[in-house]
Amino acid sequence: MKIMSYAIAAGLAVASLTTTASAADITGAGATFPFPIYAKWAEAYNKETGNRLNYQSIGSSGGIRQIRAKTVDFGATDAPLKGEELQKDGFVQFPAVMGGVVAVYNVQGVASGQLKLTGEVLADIFNGKISKWNDAKIAQANQGVTLPNANITPVYRSDGSGTTSVFTTYLSQVSESWKSGPGAGSSVQWPVGQGGKGNEGVAALVKQVPNSIGYVEYAYAKQNSIPFAQLQNKNGKFVSPEAKTFQAAAANAEWKSAPGYGISLTNQPGDEAWPITAPTFILVPKAPEKPEQVAEALKFFDWSFKNGDQMAVELDYVPLPAQLKDQVRATWASEIKNASGQPLIKQ
Repeated sequence: MKIMSYAIAAGLAVASLTTTASAADITGAGATFPFPIYAKWAEAYNKETGNRLNYQSIGSSGGIRQIRAKTVDFGATDAPLKGEELQKDGFVQFPAVMGGVVAVYNVQGVASGQLKLTGEVLADIFNGKISKWNDAKIAQANQGVTLPNANITPVYRSDGSGTTSVFTTYLSQVSESWKSGPGAGSSVQWPVGQGGKGNEGVAALVKQVPNSIGYVEYAYAKQNSIPFAQLQNKNGKFVSPEAKTFQAAAANAEWKSAPGYGISLTNQPGDEAWPITAPTFILVPKAPEKPEQVAEALKFFDWSFKNGDQMAVELDYVPLPAQLKDQVRATWASEIKNASGQPLIKQ
């Protein structure tokens, strides 16, 4: 388990609470997908306020378990909880930032962005139906690229993972055999390959294992200098992962169409849309036992919404649109209450 210490600050007024001017420690746990940006935000927040964020990058399933067990101030998940789960658990869910899941590979002589994959071919690789790099189905989209006669080693997440949920949701959308086989979920039965824990573990394994292919959040590919593939999107165009293609996928998002803003951005239409784009989410209790701590956590995300967009862009995440940030703040004000039933946060 990774535990990292960072920062936290203000932006909203805390109602019916007495807060001190001393530094506050906030605890969160969950998704590894947004860890690079949470770390960057927290470092900047700490410098400005002296407040620290202790975030455990343990995977979405772990974050959900910890917020349910009330051992952290907020949970983080890439796989949003459904409306009935939010109601049962008494949680408020909101998006924090958006990013992209990318296919990364380790094939000698094939540079980053040189490999092109369709969704169906990617699904067949992880299904074990395509087992050689020079398979005709891969070669068809890669004219002029020398692909080795080598066995492919798929690398997947061994822990319960929102990144896996996003990736397998996409594979289920583009491949009937994947949909009727392993299917979509935070944890699935992988037919072939090796498992790594967290985005960090998958990135490390792909770097270590020749002729491997895995899936990670884009920031991990960049930070670890791992080659990534172009993917064919819903419009039939091969696109590269970058801020503009993530933004294109999110352009027509209808955030209010699902409880807790829990929409999917995979396989969206558009010539420039990256096909495995996803928001990542935060979970906090509606009626927290430690309202001061939850208020501090919301201050951190409010500060990040106001001050963190450029930091997100630098790591190739996509900040939330301004209108959506305002909707999220309104949700905090209307749904999160202190012990007296008063709003925890005033806008």
